[in-house]
Amino acid sequence: MKVQEVILRAMAKRITWWQAAEIIGISERHMRRWRERYEAFGYDGLFDRRRGTPSPKRVPLAQVEQVLGLYREKYFDLNVRHFHEKLREEHQVELSYTWVKLALQGAGLVPRGRKRGVHRKRRPRRALPGMLLHIDGSRHRWFQDERWHDLIVILDDASSEIYYAQLVEEESTVTVMAGLKEVIQRKGVFCALYSDRGSHFWLTPKVGGRVDPHRLTQVGRALRELGVQMIPAYSPQARGRSERNFGTWQGRLPQELRLRGIPTLEAANTFLREHYVAEFNRRFQVQAAERGSAFVTRTGRDLDLIFSLQFERTVNRDNTVNFQNLGLQIEPVRWRASLAGCTVMVHQHLDGTLSMTHGPHRLGHYSAQGAAIRPTKMAARRAMEKTRGGKVQKPTFPPRLEIPQTARDSHFPTAPATAAINSNRTSHVLRKPDVLTC
Repeated sequence: MKVQEVILRAMAKRITWWQAAEIIGISERHMRRWRERYEAFGYDGLFDRRRGTPSPKRVPLAQVEQVLGLYREKYFDLNVRHFHEKLREEHQVELSYTWVKLALQGAGLVPRGRKRGVHRKRRPRRALPGMLLHIDGSRHRWFQDERWHDLIVILDDASSEIYYAQLVEEESTVTVMAGLKEVIQRKGVFCALYSDRGSHFWLTPKVGGRVDPHRLTQVGRALRELGVQMIPAYSPQARGRSERNFGTWQGRLPQELRLRGIPTLEAANTFLREHYVAEFNRRFQVQAAERGSAFVTRTGRDLDLIFSLQFERTVNRDNTVNFQNLGLQIEPVRWRASLAGCTVMVHQHLDGTLSMTHGPHRLGHYSAQGAAIRPTKMAARRAMEKTRGGKVQKPTFPPRLEIPQTARDSHFPTAPATAAINSNRTSHVLRKPDVLTC
C-alpha cells in the first residue's frame, strides 16, 4: 500500500496508528510526526515535504474525518455515486466525486473498481418510446437480511424510463402478466418485448438451445393476441441495458429501504409506486431520439380475459366443468338447450377468480372456490333434470302456436236467437203479398 492509503485507513479507524507505523516501517514517534504534518499540510506535507504555507486547495482535516465518519457510521452500504449525492443534498459537502471516491478507496471503505474487459459496442436505442420494452427480474436481498425477493422491472429501450417496478416473492407467469397488464392499461399496446428465455416466456426444447416460437406459453399467447412481438435474449450481454439498470437498482434500493425503515414487502411496493420510481426516472431517464410515441391505445379488448391463465375443458353431461378439483356449474343460456360435450375455455384470472367462455359468449364467473359470483339469468327456458329412465322431455321445435278458440254456433240455438229468427221470417212473409199484388 501507499503511505497515503495507510494514513487514510488510520484516520478512518480501520487500523490503529501503531499498526500504520508498523506497516510503513517507522517508529511510533515518527508516525506521530507524520500525523501532525498531515493535519497541518495535508498530502503535500507527506509527499513533498514542503514547509511554509499549505496549499489553498487542500481539504481540511476535519472535513476529511467528517466524510469518512459519515460513510463508516451511516452510509456504509451506499455506492460512491449515491454517497456523493447524499453529501451534497443532506450535508452540504461540496467535494468532487473523484476526491470522494479516492478517499474512500484509499481508506479501504470501498473496493477499487476492477479493470474493464474488451471493448464492446452498444446496440443503439430505439427511436421512439413504445417500440421496444425490456422485462426482467433480479433476485437479491433487497431488505439486507436473509430474505430473498425478485424485483420485476419493465423499462423502455428508447429512454430507459421505468414503467413498472414491483417486489415479489418469485418471478412467475402471474407476476409477469400483472406487470404487462398494468403497463398496457396506463400507456397502451407496445410493439415488441425483449426478455430472457425463462420458462414463463419461452419453451426451450433443448437446454441452452433455441426457443420454439410456435409452442406458446401463457405470456406468449397473451402478447400474440395483442399483436406484440417477443424477442428472446441468448446471453446476459444481449440484455446489457437491462443488466446495467439492475446494477443501479441493487446499489440504491436496499439502502433507501433501510434509511426509511421499510421492512415489509407491501410497504416497499407502496414506496416504489408512490415515490421511488418517479425519483429513479428523474435521475436516470434520457431523452428519446425522436419525438412522439409508438404506444397504441387499447380499444375493444378485454385485458382481464387476455391476461389470464387459459385452459380448455369439455362440458360434462350435467353441464358442469371439472377444473382443479372444482366442479363449475354452467347456468342455462338462451341460445342453446345444453352445452354438454362442448369445448369451453376456463380463465384463471390474476386475482384468483375464474370465468368460463365459449367462443364470444361468457358462461359464468366464479370465485377461487368454484362458487358462482354472477349467475346468468334466463327466464325463457328452465333447466331440465333427467328422469329415472334417462330420458328428457324435449319441447317441440319450432314451438307450436297456440291460437285461442272462438265461440262457435250451436246446432240448438238459444231462446234469444230463436226469437230473432222468427221475427225475420214474419217480416219476410208480410212483405211478400205486397209484391204479388203489385
